[in-house]
Amino acid sequence: MQGRCKRVLQEACKFLPANDVSFQTSLDFASGLAHLIMMSDESDLLAANAAFYAAFAAGDFAALAALWADRDGISCIHPGWSPIIGRGAVIGTWRDIINNPGRPQIVCADPYAIVDGDHGHVLCIELVDGAALAAANHFARIGGVWRMVHHQSGAIAQLTSAHDDPDSHRLH
Repeated sequence: MQGRCKRVLQEACKFLPANDVSFQTSLDFASGLAHLIMMSDESDLLAANAAFYAAFAAGDFAALAALWADRDGISCIHPGWSPIIGRGAVIGTWRDIINNPGRPQIVCADPYAIVDGDHGHVLCIELVDGAALAAANHFARIGGVWRMVHHQSGAIAQLTSAHDDPDSHRLH
């Protein structure tokens, strides 16, 4: 964490003009620092999301389970399933899915991160054996680390990209 803070401060110092300590400069510096921290939060959140899909792809149940918050208030809705609530039940379903020799291959596409303090959401498209599912992965920052607290995915009627409309951050 100390290295990350030092790196963020070094980057933020680039916003300070030499020998200028005006109020506007202070505002520019604070704005630049906030932007860098937010981008770092989003990057860290996207990295946690990518680790989730990498653990699933590798069939690494221990890594996948470690990404989930270690508390009972987690939940999951697999496509076509009823809601699953509680760590034991949620992790149990992932164990069953990972241990299934016919488990699907899932690719996360077009992830979009939203950070709100210590809560983050990643919206993405899951490409599963030729089908597209909309997915929402919800995280809580616990002890400085993003931990998954909810996963939900389900079928979508038509696949479009958020990049089709530059003014939209929607996935549909």
